[in-house]
Amino acid sequence: MDTAHDTIATVAPFDTAKLNRLMDEAGLDVLIATSRHNVQYLLGGYRFFFFDVMEAIGTSRYLPVFVYQKGHPENSIYVGNRMEKFEQELGRIWAPTVRAEAWGTIDAVGLAIEHVRKLGGAARRVGIETGFLPADARDQLLAGLGHVEFREAHFTLERLRAIKSAAELDLIREASERVVDAMMATFRDCTPGMTKNEVVARLRREEQQRDLVFEYCLIAAGRSHNRAPSNQRLAEGDVISIDSGGNYRGYIGDLSRMGILGEPDSELRELLQEIEDIQQVARCTIRPGAIGGDIIAAGEAAVRSSPHRAVLDFTAHGIGLVSHEAPRLTATGPVPYAPYDATQPLQCGMVISIETALLHPERGYIKLEDTLIVTESGWEAPGDHGRGWNSSRLMA
Repeated sequence: MDTAHDTIATVAPFDTAKLNRLMDEAGLDVLIATSRHNVQYLLGGYRFFFFDVMEAIGTSRYLPVFVYQKGHPENSIYVGNRMEKFEQELGRIWAPTVRAEAWGTIDAVGLAIEHVRKLGGAARRVGIETGFLPADARDQLLAGLGHVEFREAHFTLERLRAIKSAAELDLIREASERVVDAMMATFRDCTPGMTKNEVVARLRREEQQRDLVFEYCLIAAGRSHNRAPSNQRLAEGDVISIDSGGNYRGYIGDLSRMGILGEPDSELRELLQEIEDIQQVARCTIRPGAIGGDIIAAGEAAVRSSPHRAVLDFTAHGIGLVSHEAPRLTATGPVPYAPYDATQPLQCGMVISIETALLHPERGYIKLEDTLIVTESGWEAPGDHGRGWNSSRLMA
C-alpha cells in the first residue's frame, strides 16, 4: 500500500493563521476555491484520481469546490463529485463537511451557495477564482448570493502557497529528480532515424515508469528551433533539447537538459558552458532576504556581456503546484503578470525555476532549466544531474 496517499490530516492541513491574515488584507470574509491546484492544497494534498488528466464529463465538467470562512476552519466544506464518496469512505478527504454529491458545475456551485447562506451575515465579501470558475457557475453564484460582494482571490491563495512546507519540498525534489532521470534514460536510447515523436513517446514511458504524470515535452533537434514533437528524424551529430514537465502528486518537475547523437565538438562545449555560466551567476543571488528581482538582474547582466546576447533568452519564475507561480520575479518573462516579488525578499521554502536558452542559427536550440529551493544556507538544486552534453554513444 502507498501510505503517502492514505495519510490524511486530522486538523486543517494549511496555515489557517496565515490564510486569515491574507484574507484580512484582501478584505475577504469567505473564500470559494475552485481551481484543482488550490483545492488540492487546501485539502492537504488530496486530488481525485478520476479527473487527473481530464475534467469534462457528460454535458458539464468536474468542479471541485472548497469553502473557507475566515477564522472558522471548522466551518469548511468540500464539494466533490459523486464518485468521490469512494474516497470519502476510505477517509482520504480532509474537511469538516464533505458533500460528494455533484456531477457538474451547477450541482457543485449550488451546494456551495447553500453552505455560504448558512453562514449568514458573516459572508459579506466572498473571494472567488474568476480564472477557474466556468461562466455558468459564476452566473449561478451571482444569482444565488446576490447580497454579497465578490472579489478576486487568486493573489490571496497564491501567497498562501508561496512558501512550501517540508512535505511539499519533498514532492518537488522527487518530481525534479525523476524528470531528469527519465531524460537521461531517453537520451541513452536516442538513435539516428528516430523521430521527435518517438523520442517524446519514450520520455512519456520513462516518466510514467517513475510514477510521474507526463504533462508535456518541448523538443528541438538538429539546427531547428522548432520545439513541437513531430516526424522530424534525428541524424548523426544532432543536438537534442528536451524540456519536460512531469507531475508528482500535483507538484511539477520542470527541467531542461541537452543530448547529442555522437560527441560534442569544442564549439558545442563552449556554447553549453556559456549557458551554464549564466545559470550559475543567477544561482549566486539566491538566499533568504535577497531581493527577488536580483535574480533577473544578475541573469540579464550575464546575457548582456555575452557575445551571443542577441540570441540568448533568460528568465526565472516560481514553481510548485503551478508553473509560473509565486515568487513572481519579472513582468517581461514569457508568461505575463505583475512582478510582485521583484522588490520583496526571498524566503526559505520558496521554489524558483531558472532557465537560459541559446537559439544558435547554426548549432540549434541549446537550453538548461533548473529548479532551486531557497534554503537557510542559500539554495538547493534537486535534479541537478545531467547538466552537460548527454551523448547517446557514451551513455550506451
